[in-house]
Amino acid sequence: MGQRWDMGQETLGQLTKKTSTGTQDLGGLVKQLVAAAQPLEGKMNGAGKGAFDAFKANVDSIAADLNAGMGRITEGQAGMDTAFRTGDSDMAQTAKKNEGAADFDGARFGKR
Repeated sequence: MGQRWDMGQETLGQLTKKTSTGTQDLGGLVKQLVAAAQPLEGKMNGAGKGAFDAFKANVDSIAADLNAGMGRITEGQAGMDTAFRTGDSDMAQTAKKNEGAADFDGARFGKR
């Protein structure tokens, strides 16, 4: 069945930090992939060589695009965190306000 999922106050903030760290690592990993494939460069022919050459020629652009995309994800997570915290705070304030106006004595059963 479904998994229980706890959305604590710090969940989105922690996710944003982890995504931000991952964003920094992703562009570097793409460049490391090209560097790791260097020994194979002279051994490829045909379509594989063409695809690798195109990838290698565009590695900086690919890394920048991946980093930009991950950056936008991080921005979205930060926005969700702000919205969640604001909603949580507003809900608590509204509940407290409404609790003060509630007539709990009117809901009692039995003799008064």
